[in-house]
Order: sequence, then structure tokens, then C-alpha cells
Amino acid sequence: MEKGKLDPRLRLIQQSDMKGKVVLTRVDHNVVKKGRIKDPYRIDATIGTLYAIATGGGKPILMTHVGRPRDKKTGRISCRKDEAIEPIVRYLEQKLPLRIHVPEFSADPEKGITHIDKSIEPAIADLRQGKAGMIYLPNTRWFEGEQAKGPERATLAHGLASLADIYVNDAFGSWRAHASTYDVARKLPSFAGILLQKELTNLHRVLEPEKPFVAVVAGAKYDTKIGPLKALYERVDHLILGGLMYNTFLAAKYDIRIAGVTEEDRALAAELVELDRSGKKIVELPFVVESETMEERVEGRYRSIGVEGLKKGRDIRYLVDIDPASFQKKGVADIIASARTIFVNAVMGFMPLFYEGSEALYRLIGDNSSAARLFAGGDTLQELRNLCPGIYMAGLDDPDAYYFTGGGSVLTALEQGTPYQMKPVEALMEGGPE
Repeated sequence: MEKGKLDPRLRLIQQSDMKGKVVLTRVDHNVVKKGRIKDPYRIDATIGTLYAIATGGGKPILMTHVGRPRDKKTGRISCRKDEAIEPIVRYLEQKLPLRIHVPEFSADPEKGITHIDKSIEPAIADLRQGKAGMIYLPNTRWFEGEQAKGPERATLAHGLASLADIYVNDAFGSWRAHASTYDVARKLPSFAGILLQKELTNLHRVLEPEKPFVAVVAGAKYDTKIGPLKALYERVDHLILGGLMYNTFLAAKYDIRIAGVTEEDRALAAELVELDRSGKKIVELPFVVESETMEERVEGRYRSIGVEGLKKGRDIRYLVDIDPASFQKKGVADIIASARTIFVNAVMGFMPLFYEGSEALYRLIGDNSSAARLFAGGDTLQELRNLCPGIYMAGLDDPDAYYFTGGGSVLTALEQGTPYQMKPVEALMEGGPE
């Protein structure tokens, strides 16, 4: 397949006949936290697909997940107001000249919404007749079948499919095979939206990067990232770690105990330490910030420490950030300045208390205007926008910069070596309804 070209098996929204048809559209508008939109970028990025549906004569029904309403231990689903889609609807109504209807379904206090009942039928009729501009379904994770494995999942997929004539997936960030991203796509004529196509097209810049290739990855969980990290390690010239991932790596490399790093994660990181003994690709950031607490930032209770001074068996309190001085060291600065491709899925410090490491990193990357600068993940984009608004805004119009809406999706594609094995994308490449 030609570099940067979509797989010809992928069915595209441009190939669909939408005139007069109801188009069920899965987006990734997971941008609401505590009832407020934290960064509208993921919403704005889908406007092209919404216009494509409108100009094609389609009648859109949107759906997205928000947060994690399902308790992993008990399975209980809580339909909390602060994880509702209403803030997204209000934002869209300000951006688009249309009225959006949000249907209400009765919810079980333990199971969430168990099925799509007939109360939505008048709204669907209004949508078909042009009396409503759009329908936006409640948070998909409020539905019992969305993440289920039993018959309730098939019930939801059937209920969703019964609402529409066509399905469009524009949710690059939602790469897991759930009822709203995978099952329903196999029950309707299904197509890739404009944003999804754009994301897949830009992935070649990470999968087939111009060298030298530098990747910066951070995160709160190590166990879920070890597979993608190893795959990324094979592709990069240099790998920079941050957050708990760097803490875990340091704990394994120097045989020290760091608060917040589990023994299980340290054992997993030992594999990466061993890999790097010969590869020598992981860039050691020489100064980190140690804090006695993560509850607050108190002068005198946090300090910069040198990595070189870490001794075997030493106990370290919480490592909460990378000292900006690390990015001023010639070796680190030169690696980023000479890179031709930079991939960033990283917030370096414990936000919002410790932000200086992230800001220093983003500014250093912003200075390398000749590199392809690829940022991924909601938290990464949010902090880039908050800490370096000028760099963020300039990147929106810079062909050498790209903002992926899903960090986990990019890492999954890296681990698999292709985006076309992600289940929601696979469903758009199959022969159509079952």
C-alpha cells in the first residue's frame, strides 16, 4: 500500500448514499470532566464529518462515551450528571445552526439504561422530516450492553442499528471493540468518517517516520503500556519517558524504591531496562522533582534531585515532575533539536501542581520547526494548549504538526504495526451487514 494512502478496502463516507437517510455516527467527544468541557478539540475535529453528512442529505444521530460510569469491581453503572453529554450538545448548538434533541431513557440504578425503548420514535420521525436537526444519544457507557459480554450487548447493538439506515465511525480515539464502535458496524452499511480517515492517513508519519525519530511517552499506568512501548522502542532512534513510566524505569534500573511504583510494575520495567542495555535508546533525564506529598505543593517539601546520585536500595518519595533543567542539558536538547520526527504522548508532571517539566518539553519541541511534530492524547493536547497556547495554535495550521485525537489508538496501531487491525476499523473493511 502506498505510503500515506488509505487501505482501499476501507469504506469511506464519500462513497455512501446518505440522501434522506438516518446516519448513526459514533464520535469521540469524551471531553467532559465534572460536567464541563475541558478542551473542545475533539468536538471541533468532527465538524468536517457533520458537514459531510449534512451536504449529503443525511440525518445525523450522534453518540459518544464520556468518562467511566461503570464500576469495574461491581459492574454497577451510574448515570451521573457530570458524565452527561449535555455540555457537548450546548457547545455544538453554538457552533452549528441547528437544534439538537437529547432523548431520555429510563435507567436502572444498578444496570444503567437496559435498552432503547420506543419513546425515541417520535424524535426519529421529526429527524426524518427535518423538524429536528440532529439527535444526540445519552452517554454510550450508560447503556448496559456497551461494554458487556452477554446478551445485553447484542440487545444494544440491535437497538442502535434499528434507529438508522447507515453507520459512520469517526471515533479514532475509541479503538476498543464495544457495541457502539464494532457490533453495530456489522449490522448496517458502515463507513469511515472524515476525521477517522485523516487520522489513519497521518499514522504513517509514526509508523514510517522520517529519521531521526524521537518519541516521548508518559502515563499513569505502566502495565498497559509495556507492549506498545516495546514496539515503539524498535522504531525510534531515541525514547524519552515521563511520569510514572519514567519513575518505574528508574526504579528498575537503579534498584530503588519510589513511592507509587508497585513491585509488579518494577518487574515489568526490568525487561525494558535489559533491552536498553544494548539498544541505548532511552534518554536519561538527569534531574527529577521529588515531593514528600502529592496532595499539595508546599515549599520546602519538594526538591530537585539528580538521577546520577540514585543508589541501590534507596527509598525515594514521590517523583512528581521532570526538572526543566533536564531539557537544557546539551545531550537532551540536541536529541530533540536534531529530530526529523517527534511523537509526543506525554504529560511529564503531576498536574496541575507540577507543570514546569511539561512546559519546558513542549517549548523545546516547538523550537524544532523543521521536524514533523505529532501530538496524541486528550491530556497531552489539553496541557499543550494550557501551557503553550501560542505553540498549540500555530500547530493547528502547520502541515508539519498534527494532533491525534487518541493517544491509546496510536500506541495500539504501533503495537500491531498497522491501524487496520483495530477492531472498529476492521468492521469498516468487511463486506457489510451480517
